[in-house]
Amino acid sequence: MQNMHKQVLILAGSQAVFQSVTILLMTVGGLAGLYLAPDPAWATIPLAMGSLGTALIMFPASIMMSRKGRRAGFLTGAASGIVSAGMAVAAMFMHSFWLLCLAMLMLGIYQAFAQFYRFAAGEVATEAFRTRAISLVIAGGVVAAFAGPFLARTGSNLLPVPYAGSFILMGMMSLVGVLLLTGLQIPAEYNAESSAVPAARPWRKVLTQPAYLVALFSAASAYGIMVLAMTATPIAMANHGYTLSQSATVIQLHVLGMYLPSFFTGRLAGRFGSVKIMLSGVVMLLGYVLVALSGKSLIFFAGALILAGTGWNFLYIGATSLLSTTYSGKEKGVAQAVNDMSVFIFTLLCSVAAGTLLNTVGWQNMNKILVPWVIVLALPLFWLAWRRRKPAAVLA
Repeated sequence: MQNMHKQVLILAGSQAVFQSVTILLMTVGGLAGLYLAPDPAWATIPLAMGSLGTALIMFPASIMMSRKGRRAGFLTGAASGIVSAGMAVAAMFMHSFWLLCLAMLMLGIYQAFAQFYRFAAGEVATEAFRTRAISLVIAGGVVAAFAGPFLARTGSNLLPVPYAGSFILMGMMSLVGVLLLTGLQIPAEYNAESSAVPAARPWRKVLTQPAYLVALFSAASAYGIMVLAMTATPIAMANHGYTLSQSATVIQLHVLGMYLPSFFTGRLAGRFGSVKIMLSGVVMLLGYVLVALSGKSLIFFAGALILAGTGWNFLYIGATSLLSTTYSGKEKGVAQAVNDMSVFIFTLLCSVAAGTLLNTVGWQNMNKILVPWVIVLALPLFWLAWRRRKPAAVLA
């Protein structure tokens, strides 16, 4: 039991480090892209390349860890963050937009492996502690709410070349992640190859379960909507005359909205069920759209991003918990990889769309487009809730 808590804390700390890197990047990445881009509409392409790298590596990362273990994979990911940071610094000094894109593609490797921190927490935890373990790991992002924007602001003024200092700090945080993960020890019985777990079903049977499909669509939509909002906001605020410090504060509040509820979301999911928690997240995302459409003052940007973050939290933790009920240990490699690869395909599309939508339809019209998506997101959740209330319903 003591070792279980220790491993969950290491994973939570690793999540805090990784999310600090991510939030730093979200704070300055679009602005760095805008600084180097040959066309303003391309400003968010470097961030989109990070999502592309994640989507490409997700499946190989999962298979690698099912064979070599979680620790080896997580260390590989964190080391990739160091390499990415070095490339990004070089890109700023060389004024190379495409090198920055390549650096962000490399960062996608870090992101791909880091997505499995929460799954690893569920694997080392007992069944009774599983949802709380997942929540605690995701709650590691609370540290990132303070560290990420602070590092972005501090680094932006370190060197004469804009944003180069921020990327140097990104590399230093990735190094901290490597050092922290050296203490990770996941017992052999949690590996997919263990004979103690049931035999794997055909992958099509696993991936076509109603609960699996609902969890996948919910997680992908939550991430896609959140990244669209988070990527577009600093640029939209810059277009309305706000400073980097002001946009960093808004991003900080957004990240707190993403991760602070994790201290109690797991308990709520255990009490009310994953589906109800996910429906609450849908309501919060709808609230994000309504607030974003209400005005362009600082309070509306901040309020909208807080709701977007909280809605993501409820949907993502609920979806992860729901997903974990649909596969066995020997099925986890494919099940987790397909889920997270789908999530980052959505993220990639939304990252690419953010810059284009801002330049073509504007901030408010971009958010109006989200209304039908949020409504459609609620429908399969209502269907699953209804199906589970039927006495004859049998869901995996």
